[in-house]
Amino acid sequence: MSDDLEHGEHDHEAKIVSPSGELLFNESTKERSKERTRESQEYASVIVKRVDETFRHPDDILEKAIDEGVEQLARPSMSLFMSALAAGMIICFTVLAVGVMTTIVGDMSTGFNRVLVALVYPLGFVMCILSRTQLFTEHTATAFYPILDRRISVFRMFRLWGIVIAGNIIGGIFSAGLLALSDKVIHASEGYFIIAEHILSYSPLTLLISATLAGWLMALGAWTILSTHSTTSQILCIYIVTFIIGLGGLHHSIAGSVELLVGYFTSDQLSLIEMVKALAVVLLGNAIGGSVFVALLNYSHIRKLNK
Repeated sequence: MSDDLEHGEHDHEAKIVSPSGELLFNESTKERSKERTRESQEYASVIVKRVDETFRHPDDILEKAIDEGVEQLARPSMSLFMSALAAGMIICFTVLAVGVMTTIVGDMSTGFNRVLVALVYPLGFVMCILSRTQLFTEHTATAFYPILDRRISVFRMFRLWGIVIAGNIIGGIFSAGLLALSDKVIHASEGYFIIAEHILSYSPLTLLISATLAGWLMALGAWTILSTHSTTSQILCIYIVTFIIGLGGLHHSIAGSVELLVGYFTSDQLSLIEMVKALAVVLLGNAIGGSVFVALLNYSHIRKLNK
């Protein structure tokens, strides 16, 4: 009798059954439950995403853009300045290519000549952006995403813009001087003057609108670069947007500053005051085009879809 009682107590502890007699729980399931609890504590869950897709989802692009903006905003000032200095120097190769081509074709009013100039306009931009140096027009949108996401203060964005613009301009002054000193080899002074006149011959309002379109295109280029995986695709993205800028004769602040400076160094017919005024307008237009027409619109429609 006592053995049966002990056996019954053991069965009662080891098994749980439903009123119909169906086995719901026993010692083996109890042990497995412990194992699962232990596994959950020891192993972190992960989300596996495909990495072989040609394009990223807009949500992923935005997160990547925000993270990149935060990373750049957190960089030490000297590191940011030196990178911007390098970008301002590298962009001179666009000015060199355009200056040589403009000298060759001469008349910029014909459509075919404009295409020829536009074909070489992207070359310096490709080298500059792929070298991962800091060009102002890349940050008009990138630095604005963290502000919209309320991760960084507006002051930090203006700090980055100020450092990058200063580095780009100083680098541009240095590289423009090198182009001017080497013009006996390059033979592009005539083209440099034509390009500089192209910038200075427009009213401030026209310059502002043209620069806004150029800033819009450059920020779109930075966005599409984040949407792709391969270097070839990134080069194509850069080439497309800068080709359109060159074809339309739109105004890019940093390339334009080098164009004005080398024109000033190789000619005595340009006014420094007029150059500074024009550059200020173009900088403003580029900033509006990137921050409003790309960053604000992209952030608004993507975040709204997630709500």
